[in-house]
Amino acid sequence: MNEIPELEAQERNLILPRFTYEDAWALGSLLVELARERGAPVAIDIRRGAQQLFHCALPGSSADNDAWIDRKRRVVERYGESSFLVGARFRAKGKTFEESSRLDPDRYAAHGGSFPIAVEGAGVIGSVTVSGLPQAEDHAMVVEALERLLVSYAVDA
Repeated sequence: MNEIPELEAQERNLILPRFTYEDAWALGSLLVELARERGAPVAIDIRRGAQQLFHCALPGSSADNDAWIDRKRRVVERYGESSFLVGARFRAKGKTFEESSRLDPDRYAAHGGSFPIAVEGAGVIGSVTVSGLPQAEDHAMVVEALERLLVSYAVDA
């Protein structure tokens, strides 16, 4: 299975019309709600540029999850794409990110869970990251929350 086209499509489809402080709170709250419904032991982080707009650590998460958040977020900041997509591209070439990216694996992790926050007309302006589940599940939770946020924009319009 080639997951790259699906991951690229997610990024094309999940471009927001805006991203305010209130939107960061709404997105973070959606992620907390999803995690609680599933009993997911995750930490959640939302950034716009260098500013952290939302952070939450749920029961079962640890400081290790915050370290993973930082490493995955740096991949999004560097590549402008989801950490899962970056890792998938390396795997598709038969390589690992850790060995082939030439980046310090203590600072960068191309594992699923960090997704770019892109705004129409502005491009990538931040990131939303979840850590605590297997990487595909971290990624899927972020995508689901962004999809719900987009639906809420349409309802408000």
